[in-house]
Amino acid sequence: MAAGLGVLRLSPHDFWTMTPRELASALEGLSGGHVGPLGRAELADLMAQFPDGPVKTE
Repeated sequence: MAAGLGVLRLSPHDFWTMTPRELASALEGLSGGHVGPLGRAELADLMAQFPDGPVKTE
């Protein structure tokens, strides 16, 4: 979000309607290189910061 709203200066509407691929392409243009997928550790950090909540089991 920081990159989309802050660095790219997208409006919230434009940011939230972008696909992940579009956002990656926009960021790639700024960095001059390929922005790859999250690594396992980065994903685990994000999942810890933003948990989905309790999982319902049937």
